[in-house]
Amino acid sequence: MLGVGTYGQLNVPGGVASPTGETRVGLRYMPTGNESTSHGCECEGWGVGIATAGGSRVASGSANNDFGGITRLLPVSFTSTASTATSVVELLDDTRADSLLRITHAFTPATETPLLYRVSVSIENISGVVVEDLRYTRTFDWDIEPDTFNEFVTHAGVAATPAVLYANNNGFESSDPFASRFPILPEGVGDFVNLGPTDHGSNFDFGFGTLGIGEIFNFDIFYGAGGTEASLQNALGLVQAEVASFGKAASDPDGLGVFNSAGLETNTFVFGFSGVGGQIIFPDPSTPNPIPLPASIWLLGGAIGLLGARRAVKARKTV
Repeated sequence: MLGVGTYGQLNVPGGVASPTGETRVGLRYMPTGNESTSHGCECEGWGVGIATAGGSRVASGSANNDFGGITRLLPVSFTSTASTATSVVELLDDTRADSLLRITHAFTPATETPLLYRVSVSIENISGVVVEDLRYTRTFDWDIEPDTFNEFVTHAGVAATPAVLYANNNGFESSDPFASRFPILPEGVGDFVNLGPTDHGSNFDFGFGTLGIGEIFNFDIFYGAGGTEASLQNALGLVQAEVASFGKAASDPDGLGVFNSAGLETNTFVFGFSGVGGQIIFPDPSTPNPIPLPASIWLLGGAIGLLGARRAVKARKTV
């Protein structure tokens, strides 16, 4: 289950209470009821920007409820059904007079697997001039039940994706692409495996290069949850993900699906990207003879298996 706001950010009120009593919904796994991002602060969001060829800021805006707020974004439309949501907004210049980019986030269940939602992102240049360097940021504070505020985080695919300008484990960053950055732990930059446990998340800054007048840049984001980490690795292989962040409860570092000391069940969460110019990080399990990743690159935990989940989007029309 996802809770989607008007501007395409996660975390909205009104859900059924989770095992620890959280009623806001960000990203939730229905078989366990565990929530993964809405506790403490509503810190999931995104930003878009335009830079010169030399990297200097021209314009930027962001949608992150608690870090940076809603800045220089004009809402165009928001529509939703029981299982989909589509947000369309425009980036305004610093005077808030002219629209420069039109950004669409379309949330739909992934057809390849029941464990993921696909967010089809399109960014259209409506400025009337060539965008020399298109920027996009996504920020995610993991708060994973049942061990809220204490999780293990893994990044995969960062080093093999040139469009990732910077990635760290700080889910409390501003989502403005030109904001300053710092990791929560010194090791939390780029790729890492099972960092933590502590209260942290992920921030990914992308640079997509030139976007001509009237051109559209498209890529996909995936949000998901599964009973085990291995099931989500399989799911990411099916959608050919190139970059990903895994979040696991402190009581389940191997992502096996266990019970913590309070008797509450754990599961693994993930968000990732495809179409961003990287390499596929997990083999497609539907191919006849998928080539496994070397153990030196990835630490596998648990038996491989796909666990289904009911999928629904909770959406709101005002922020």
